[in-house]
Amino acid sequence: MSHSSMLKTRRQRQKNKKLLDGAAKKAKRMAKQALAGPVVKKEKVKKVKVKKEKVATEKVKDVKLTKEELGRQDAKKSSAGAGKKGAP
Repeated sequence: MSHSSMLKTRRQRQKNKKLLDGAAKKAKRMAKQALAGPVVKKEKVKKVKVKKEKVATEKVKDVKLTKEELGRQDAKKSSAGAGKKGAP
């Protein structure tokens, strides 16, 4: 038997085996379905959509700083600027 014919028979054998295995699986599946009886479909229950209500939010007014607090901020800014400029 030549090498090519040997490969050819092997391929054919693999193909036949695959077909037989597939048929066996299908038969087994069909038998299982027959034992189970007719399929009863479940009714789909639609979920009720709930609309979200928008809650009105109150806008917060800007709080004005007192003169004292403004002075503190200015002092921080001036001291921070002076520190960066320092002597070389």
